[in-house]
Amino acid sequence: MKYFLHDSNSFNDEKITELFMSFGYEGLGLFYTLLEKLASQEKPIKTSVLKSQLKVGKKLEKCWKFMESIELIHSNNDETFNIKLMNFSEKYQIKKEKNSKRVSEFRERQEVIKNVTHYERICNAPKVKESKVNINNKDIKRFTPPSIDEVSIYISENKFNVDAQSFIDHYTTNGWKQGGKTQIKDWKAAVRTWNNRSKTTKSEYRHPATEIFNNDIDEQVKRFNR
Repeated sequence: MKYFLHDSNSFNDEKITELFMSFGYEGLGLFYTLLEKLASQEKPIKTSVLKSQLKVGKKLEKCWKFMESIELIHSNNDETFNIKLMNFSEKYQIKKEKNSKRVSEFRERQEVIKNVTHYERICNAPKVKESKVNINNKDIKRFTPPSIDEVSIYISENKFNVDAQSFIDHYTTNGWKQGGKTQIKDWKAAVRTWNNRSKTTKSEYRHPATEIFNNDIDEQVKRFNR
């Protein structure tokens, strides 16, 4: 899993509010940093390893126990996990497998079509006087919307972080227009724009509680472990 987006309204969650009331931003920082560790592994992690990596001392141990008591996190057989994150990871893997299968089937169909012998009739093009042709029509190239398979293959080949179905749904809804006004001429360029926007969002976004926790963790550990 490349990254896991925190819910934008997670602070309104009752359990998150309880954590904040009891441990403030320090508790939120521990929770969201713990989520990022679990998301990077996509599976439960040994509790002792997590506590060592996050430098959990006496004060943070109380916070850890509190999160377990309100079921923000779960520990079993010396492994810690978050149920919501595990469900997200399972859905992500299922979706990834379906897309891979769809791309594979599309390539097989293309190969069959390529190998089929077909007859193509060849005839001379009709002669048309240049004076009777609208010169502007020469530069007009009719746009044909891509299929979900074409978009999926292009994303897969370039290893872009774009959801093909969301891309197709978005532009089908607005009639394949950029910004709802300008007709799209190159759908591949639009895919690249989505990918660049995704990378920018990922690099610029950091949960405020996580930032506070990371900047202050060493000082907090020394103070609470005395």
